[in-house]
Amino acid sequence: MRWNEVHIAGTGSWLPKRKRVEEALASGQYDTDEHQANRIVSVTAADGENQPSPPDMAVAAARVALSRSGPARQDVTSVLHSRTWFQGAEMWAPASYIAHRTVGADVPALELLQSCNAGLAALEHAARLLGPDDAALLTTADRFAAPAFDRWRCERGLVYGDGGTALVLSSRAGFARLLSTATAVDNSLEAVARGAALDALPDTSTPVDLSARADAFLHTPALARQAGLRIAEIADQSVHRALDEAGVKMADITRVVLNATGRSRMRWQLELQLGVPEKISNWEFCGEVGHLGAGDHFAGLNDLMERRAVHPGDLVLLVGGGTGYSCTSAVVEITGSPEWETGEQAEPTS
Repeated sequence: MRWNEVHIAGTGSWLPKRKRVEEALASGQYDTDEHQANRIVSVTAADGENQPSPPDMAVAAARVALSRSGPARQDVTSVLHSRTWFQGAEMWAPASYIAHRTVGADVPALELLQSCNAGLAALEHAARLLGPDDAALLTTADRFAAPAFDRWRCERGLVYGDGGTALVLSSRAGFARLLSTATAVDNSLEAVARGAALDALPDTSTPVDLSARADAFLHTPALARQAGLRIAEIADQSVHRALDEAGVKMADITRVVLNATGRSRMRWQLELQLGVPEKISNWEFCGEVGHLGAGDHFAGLNDLMERRAVHPGDLVLLVGGGTGYSCTSAVVEITGSPEWETGEQAEPTS
């Protein structure tokens, strides 16, 4: 989809303190072989007591994004919240909580869930919702805490990090322009994250193990190879449609923001699939904060802006991907140089 007059007015994140991988290796929480393959150095971890809930992390990130958004912060007509894990209470509406504490009690707020692709899927959906002089607040948040979740062993090739992210989309103005988005899916791949069968009731006796679920479904090398090729095809379709809609080529892209995986997966995506060098990716940031569920892309773009790593005229390609399987890609043109403080954070309050 080609977009006209859709702008990114502000971004923000709230990330807890980083936990060094050496601690997890020394305690046996993390496997040495995984570390050697993926070279993750730390993750953002809200471990221990008195840590904020995910919706409170989202509120803190949203307040930063709104404070950076100029007049757009007064134009918000919708809130979309995305997440992959527990939000503090069962059978509850965290999006309404976030909206009430950021833009008011009368702004419609919804959750949009599609696993780790949900942030970019929300971006595409919000662009469709914008009317003249409208803005949308998009948030993500997760806390992957033990004992129900083992951030170090849940999934091969990455480690899960905690945090909240936010982005304000505006039809009026911003520091960047959304040129295009494209989503490609293959719903037959949903079982890769489901496993062999559905359970009638939730199993709370052991942490979530996505690698075991994938192994249960992809129980032969041939099946695993077939699924991997199909996932790559879906990502290819999404990326090339987004580039075509924006009227640009891969060679025109200045920076690439991907799901925050370990270095082995990241290198495969960058070098073999996209054909771009690692130096234009968000790998360094990914290796420091871990995989933020649905929030990798908002956090990655926010990091580029805070570090002033992109400049007016630069093009940023954001490539998602989430179990289901779905992939949303977006092409963003940087149009301004906002003077934001590096690492600016609001404190979460419940």
